[in-house]
Amino acid sequence: MNKRLVVGIILAVVIVSLVAALAANNIRGGPVEKGERIGLIHIEGVITGAREEVGFLGQGAGAESVLEQLKEAGEDDTIKAVMIRINSPGGSAAASQEIGDEIAKIRQKGKIVVASMGDVAASGGYWIAAKADRIVANPATMTGSIGVIMETANLQELFDKIGVTPQTIKSGPFKDIGSPNRPLTPEERQILQSMVDDIYQQFVTVVAEGRKIDRQKVLQLADGRIFTGRQARENGLVDELGNFYHAVEVTKKLAKIKGEPEIYEFGPRSPFERLFGQVRSLLGLNGGAYSLSPREIQVFREVLKMQPTLQNR
Repeated sequence: MNKRLVVGIILAVVIVSLVAALAANNIRGGPVEKGERIGLIHIEGVITGAREEVGFLGQGAGAESVLEQLKEAGEDDTIKAVMIRINSPGGSAAASQEIGDEIAKIRQKGKIVVASMGDVAASGGYWIAAKADRIVANPATMTGSIGVIMETANLQELFDKIGVTPQTIKSGPFKDIGSPNRPLTPEERQILQSMVDDIYQQFVTVVAEGRKIDRQKVLQLADGRIFTGRQARENGLVDELGNFYHAVEVTKKLAKIKGEPEIYEFGPRSPFERLFGQVRSLLGLNGGAYSLSPREIQVFREVLKMQPTLQNR
């Protein structure tokens, strides 16, 4: 295909998409006033330490992507409060901890953070919610599951039946801890249990401090059980019951935002979406939460150089 024709098609798509994006987002004709927006960040699916959203035929919340969004929200002066919309059964303790710590940094900057629970916000999802100023859940939201789990399988008998004999060469007695080739030794079980217990105590501390609940009461609730949103509220794990829009009103009230707040949704973006955001920023149409990498800027410049030639054909 002719190179100029290809570039022409790309330019047409960019222009049409830009117009559609501007219309869809109902962007105002001038700069957004400082502190007049609520930033919205979604945490959906299993929480992992991955860089981006992950999953096959499903979704997952990559910690690095969520951390980037939280950092942007914290540094954007037009964002006065942040809503974390959680639909997650939990996942990596370390990834949940990282996200929770970043939420704490946003609060230290004087910005309100509200957690809005959807279908489920359990385990690591609740860890994150506990770091917010206020938690809003639906009455039927599944939440809680305060605890830590580590699993391994012993496939030794299966290997024996099919005639497989694994061979392991290791530098120390615990290097293959958790191997499915054999049962755990008492010493290995103790090591893994101590790890689970340590992370569990960290989780309990997050809930006790975040929810301002006596640690002994948290320990009574933190046996891995799940609660409905209504049960969680009765036990002090949730502040209010309501849907997404109620959470918006709660956020607006806590942040003392006058009038109808603009909801700005943060999230992973393709290069084209980031390009649209950069154009909007240059036009003074938003708070500049988008940014282009040097490579993307260079590509954009090259495309613009070719535009007059295309128009003259």
